Amino acid sequence: MGLRERKKQRMYETVSETAIRLFVEKGFDAVSVAEVAAAAEISKPTLFRYFPAKEDLVLYRIADHEDEAARIVREGPSPVEALRRHFLDGIERCDPITGLNDHPAVLAFHTLVYGTPALVARMYAYLERSEAALAEALGAGLDARLAAGQIVAVQRILAQENWRRISAGEPVAEVKRDAVAAAERAFGLLEAGLPPSVGRVSEREAE
Repeated sequence: MGLRERKKQRMYETVSETAIRLFVEKGFDAVSVAEVAAAAEISKPTLFRYFPAKEDLVLYRIADHEDEAARIVREGPSPVEALRRHFLDGIERCDPITGLNDHPAVLAFHTLVYGTPALVARMYAYLERSEAALAEALGAGLDARLAAGQIVAVQRILAQENWRRISAGEPVAEVKRDAVAAAERAFGLLEAGLPPSVGRVSEREAE
């Protein structure tokens, strides 16, 4: 990454983190884009060049996960097995994307996202793009789109269940045990239910 790209990335990160801090402190709807721009010491037009919508200021934090599933499916003997391994590894590391993390900043971020209707709506647009990328990696076509929808939904529901329990005060260690079992069961059901045409991406690519 060149100097220009690094500066641009730092700008994204700085503005996004500034916005999230303000939104957590005051509420998403109570903070204007102009206030975020002022706090980040940039103009409002400059902010909109980086973030077309107010919601993007928040979801930038997870933007690098958007095409993650599409990348992961090529790393295992089958798409579901690769994703299962990746999700379980995330649970082991208490990766915030799995919902299994009790750091106050992580809990505040998840509460902000799930507690703000505009962000929930924007999150679904993000999930649709993730689903489309995964469907393309699975070979496109209706079967691939159906499989991608199921996979993305399973990951989302597992993560939300982990976050729900931890935000309710349950210890991470206790939730973690159940999260591993739930993920194993969910991905096992996926593996059994996916159509053969999307079952083994890596084998098709090797031909």
